[in-house]
Amino acid sequence: MNFPSNLRYTKEHEWVSIEGNIATVGITDFAQRELGDIVYVDINTVGQSLGANEIFGSVEAVKTVSDLFLPVAGKVLEINEELNQAPELVNTDPYGNGWIIKLEVENVDDVAALLDAEAYTTLVS
Repeated sequence: MNFPSNLRYTKEHEWVSIEGNIATVGITDFAQRELGDIVYVDINTVGQSLGANEIFGSVEAVKTVSDLFLPVAGKVLEINEELNQAPELVNTDPYGNGWIIKLEVENVDDVAALLDAEAYTTLVS
């Protein structure tokens, strides 16, 4: 499995990439494999400020629905509109075109508390 070293990870299997105070969030390669074929991504929190670990949406796979948890506190700015027509991007390109939301981070220093690639690899091994 692939866990890019430039990303940070949560124990709930989300990844986050930071550019300035904007975070891009998705689910990990491990998570998408565990869920199976994703058929729907439901995000209705755009414009909302949420705390770290709060639910910001869900992904629906053929056999299950899984909540998505915010890695760090902030305001949800946008969702990946491509997922409306092609939710399978979360499976085929979880760290690229399969990103789920962009978030304005409340405190960028909170990202340091997340897992690095090595710690996340240990968690899922």
